Amino acid sequence: MAYALLAKLPAEYGLYTSFVGFILYWAFATSKDITIGTVAVMSTIVGNIVIKVQKTHPALTAPDIARALSVIAGAVLLFIGLTRLGPIVELIPLVAITSFMTGAALSIGVGQVPALMGISGVNNRGPTYLVIIDTLKGLPRTKLDAAMGLSALFLLYAIRIFCSWMTRKQPSKKKLWFFLSTLRMAFVILLYILISWLANRNITALKGAKPNMTKAKFKILGKVPRGFQHAGAPRMDTELLSAIAPDLPVTIIVLILEHIAISKSFGRINNYVINPSQELVAVGFTNLIGPFLGAYPATGSFSRTAIKSKAGVRTPLAGIFTAIIVLLALYALTAVFFYIPMATLAAIIIHAVGDLITPPNVVYQFWETSPLEVIIFFAGVLVTVFTNIENGIYVTIATSFALLLWRQLFTHGALLGKVTIYRASPDTIARKHDGAYAPVGESVAREAYIPISHKDGSNPLVDIESPYPGILIYRFTEGFTYINQQKYMDELVHYAQTLARPTTRDRYARLGDRPWNDPGPRRGQQVDVDDNRPTLRAVILDFSAVHNVDVTSIQGLIDVRAQLDRYAAPDSVEWHFASINSRWTKRALTTAGFGYLDRERFAARQHWNPVYSFAPLETPAPKLGDAEAQDEIHRADNKGFPSGKVTTVHGQNRPFFHIDIPAAVESAIAGINTKLAHVSTDSSEDHVGGTEYQSKHE
Repeated sequence: MAYALLAKLPAEYGLYTSFVGFILYWAFATSKDITIGTVAVMSTIVGNIVIKVQKTHPALTAPDIARALSVIAGAVLLFIGLTRLGPIVELIPLVAITSFMTGAALSIGVGQVPALMGISGVNNRGPTYLVIIDTLKGLPRTKLDAAMGLSALFLLYAIRIFCSWMTRKQPSKKKLWFFLSTLRMAFVILLYILISWLANRNITALKGAKPNMTKAKFKILGKVPRGFQHAGAPRMDTELLSAIAPDLPVTIIVLILEHIAISKSFGRINNYVINPSQELVAVGFTNLIGPFLGAYPATGSFSRTAIKSKAGVRTPLAGIFTAIIVLLALYALTAVFFYIPMATLAAIIIHAVGDLITPPNVVYQFWETSPLEVIIFFAGVLVTVFTNIENGIYVTIATSFALLLWRQLFTHGALLGKVTIYRASPDTIARKHDGAYAPVGESVAREAYIPISHKDGSNPLVDIESPYPGILIYRFTEGFTYINQQKYMDELVHYAQTLARPTTRDRYARLGDRPWNDPGPRRGQQVDVDDNRPTLRAVILDFSAVHNVDVTSIQGLIDVRAQLDRYAAPDSVEWHFASINSRWTKRALTTAGFGYLDRERFAARQHWNPVYSFAPLETPAPKLGDAEAQDEIHRADNKGFPSGKVTTVHGQNRPFFHIDIPAAVESAIAGINTKLAHVSTDSSEDHVGGTEYQSKHE
């Protein structure tokens, strides 16, 4: 009922909304804990929308606006869920959720202070900083409501602190103290209803069919209709729909954001996994059908979900029993609600939203994880404080997208080098031999490839060497798409031209043939013949971080291949690819002429023996306890080729696709050695043939 008042609706709409959420959600749920109902943030946003719409359309009533908003938002969510587009919720990052919740909690809590203190004349729907200023200015107008509100707020926190302290003192009674803590709101509201009744029971103006609420000693809730008084089809016409249309996006975002965040959180706590699409079906159906009984937009409630989780519910069917309690309240307890002090309701709201504020230690954890996202967090909170909740949501989501694009657009690849790795434990290298550490027993050595810049955090004292003169290994650290392909390709060309020299030192017969952007040697100077850099022979690309490619990225590879071929002319550069994750990526590369031996580019290569990665088709499992068979398999795994049928991992028609970087390096070196041996053989034959020809003529 308190949240319904935040939505600028009569209190009974809160009961209708909670009942519908309880009675409908269980049929579609994938979370046993979630409770759909009124929530502070959604109610505040609905209230803001009601105020905004009524400024331009005063004839529209608040219930009509809220119910139409629920129908349209529910229909959109139901469509998203039925089409199984639930994974789009992952577009909203955690930092945006926490920023939105913190900013909204501050806005709601500050907005309830005037009601808590009984201060009239304060616009609690304005920007948070203005509400604070106006509240401070209005302190001299404080009324008796402050006694009902401040004491209730103090009592709520006192009970919670006491129960938490007793939980630590008596761990064996942890569940008892938890339930006593969760009952604090019910206890406080009943206590203050009793106080309010004792204070106002003799006021004649409050009795009768039309009570005069201004005669009460402090502001009270008033009459709550019994039963479903507003059931029926919600109003849906062009005027109403056009009025609420601009605010539909923020409504849908908040419904998704709160529900999915809460359901995922409790799924992790209680060891189950939710289906986002099915959850959106449940929320959408609830919000679509709910307005026919008088409900307004509802989503997952953190506090009520926590209570259900701690209570030990086993299935979503628990919602029906909660719905029965709400139904009893609608028909049997409405007379009791009359005397609820409004200041006490404000205290309950402030106490409830206080848990939504992100603690400083969590913000500090964000800072240690990703400092840029902390800036987004505070930006969202500040925008919410100085404007409104809706702008805070848009700012956090937009800036999170901008950060994602920025990381993609300005990503850097990594140039890899070879290190020799020895696997050993500290105990096996603890003994010194001639002043140096020496391994004890057998140690297994292997080659590993790490960035030569050491930006991955590897030890800068480790010496990294080139795997072979003229071989360049480049790793894509993010995806490889049209967004970052230019950055990657520029880096690749820069590394290639830095590590390798042109095959033909003076490639231009005249000075005017040189491209304008190729500085070359200074005028009058000769080409540097002492340049001892190797020529570029092979490029190995690590695709382990690449899951998809597009037309732009493949075209970038084609252009760079042509550029490096000109740099290495008259030779051609081999392109090897390691750790490709998708067959569609292989197909795209093959279409562009990568992966196989192109006879046009390698016309001179007549003899070539590529290196493939083979794997056994079947490995017989040795019997348990058969030590001899185990030793035989161990020897085969480490030294010999497996017996039986084998096959290539990537196919013999794609020799330039490799299972990992070591396989790619081995293949590239084998290709270079074969080519060099073939060139030297041809040179020897040409030399012999020339000698014979000369002798015949002589």
